[in-house]
Amino acid sequence: MLDDGLDLPDVEDIGTPAWASFGDLMAGVLGAFVLVLGAALVSQLDLAERLDAEQRQRQAEVARREALERALSGPLADGRITLKDGRIGISGSVLFATGSDQLHPDGRALLHTLARPLATYLAQRDEVLMVSGFTDDLGVAKRGPFRFEDNWELSAQRALTVVRTLMQEGLPPDAVFAAAFGPQQPVASNDTAAGRAQNRRVELSPTPRPAAARPSAASAASAP
Repeated sequence: MLDDGLDLPDVEDIGTPAWASFGDLMAGVLGAFVLVLGAALVSQLDLAERLDAEQRQRQAEVARREALERALSGPLADGRITLKDGRIGISGSVLFATGSDQLHPDGRALLHTLARPLATYLAQRDEVLMVSGFTDDLGVAKRGPFRFEDNWELSAQRALTVVRTLMQEGLPPDAVFAAAFGPQQPVASNDTAAGRAQNRRVELSPTPRPAAARPSAASAASAP
């Protein structure tokens, strides 16, 4: 017989702490899932944006090469220049005699042909032209009419000659500059005469104008 005075717990209260803990656990799991899902979505969006930016960059590069090919279609068609990866190549023998930094008449005529389309192309795209001189690895003669200390000096003087000629033909001075590489960065083996002939070259490379050289909106507005 049960004691009516015995204080028994309410049956409904027995499972309350366990269900409350389970509910807190599920809320924590759901919160973690939402955080992981949110991070995954953000990562996916970032990846999509990067892929889209890369695609736009590739399309811009293709358009850039096609525009340069159109601008230089004449010299490209007759084989006087080459165009690879946006770099215009001119054989050293077309421009200069061996060991010389003085232009051949045909070389000057070629630069005259290139100057106007290059000036238009650079102005439309706000770019500058890097003129790079390259040589083979044979030593230079330090006697006779052409005296250079080494191939670095020869490549520098050739690049400067091309720069000055292009400026005479109409390129703005702030749109072209010279670089010298000497025998470095060969495109063929220097073990053969044919390979050395390929390495003696000048390259013209349109490149983005340095940001510091671009006039700011404020300075442009205040200019007279």
